[in-house]
Amino acid sequence: MQKRTLGTSGLEVSALGLGCMGLSFGYGPASDRTDAVKLIRAAFERGITFFDTAEAYGQLNEEMVGEALQPVRDQVVIATKFGFRDGSTAAGLDSRPERIRAVAEASLKHLRTDRIDLFYQHRVDPNVPIEDVAGAVRDLIKEGKVKYFGLSEASVDSIRRAHAVQPVAALQSEYSLWWREPEQEILPLLEELGIGLVPFSPLGKGFLTGAIDENTKFDSMDFRNTVPRFTPEARKANQIMVELVGRIAADKGATPAQVALAWLLAQRPWIVPIPGTTKLHRLEENIGGAAVTLSPQDIADIAAALEQITVQGGRYSPDRQKLVGR
Repeated sequence: MQKRTLGTSGLEVSALGLGCMGLSFGYGPASDRTDAVKLIRAAFERGITFFDTAEAYGQLNEEMVGEALQPVRDQVVIATKFGFRDGSTAAGLDSRPERIRAVAEASLKHLRTDRIDLFYQHRVDPNVPIEDVAGAVRDLIKEGKVKYFGLSEASVDSIRRAHAVQPVAALQSEYSLWWREPEQEILPLLEELGIGLVPFSPLGKGFLTGAIDENTKFDSMDFRNTVPRFTPEARKANQIMVELVGRIAADKGATPAQVALAWLLAQRPWIVPIPGTTKLHRLEENIGGAAVTLSPQDIADIAAALEQITVQGGRYSPDRQKLVGR
């Protein structure tokens, strides 16, 4: 797999990473630990060198990543995140400097490593100046416990202010064919400051694969049950997006998921999507997306088609929406 550098930071990773959240959080019951470790190792064996976890995904998630990657630690980049009180997304935000340090120390143990390659603030905490957050991570970088600083779902103002204290290597935010808001202000800012973009949910939380329709039933623990964009009515209305991607995929001899990932990779050379999965065949399908080439004409045709589509439903429930763009 080709490599990419996240902005001007010098942090080199595989063109696609592996988002590990779904192995134990967000979409239903946790994967069997042995199976999860096998999947992560399979990703590495197939060329993926960039792995994403977080304190908020649970101690098990970091431990599975750490166990899987310990034998190849020096050949991979591990990203994790801080920012929620007691590591719980339901408990509110907490990015106090002492809390950041405590999360870092715990993550180092869980990940079986002596350094965190990329340490993101999971969500901007309005009660803690972003300068204090950046300063706390800067101190960890000076101590060798962290190598690079990242933000997630942050606003233009927060990114600028943080970057002035400690250079931000990467911003992790949602970006895909059906969530293109970052194109308005975020992408130009990242270009200006030399910051990489790590899109999560690059497959629209699974919707762009074509495997979900209005009749799909989600596990009771699946957070998509709370997402307005995933009501049966919205799913039915949004099938037009899946049909568009499907038509392009058929022309390319590819799958819809591969086209969705290829589209992201074609936007900027410093964009590195992190699709997640629990299944080996889906992992291999996603990796194939890095080999799909979309021509300038393909990109223009997609852009023209997207102009005719209005995606129905918000991407977050109202309470979660309050946490983004600060």
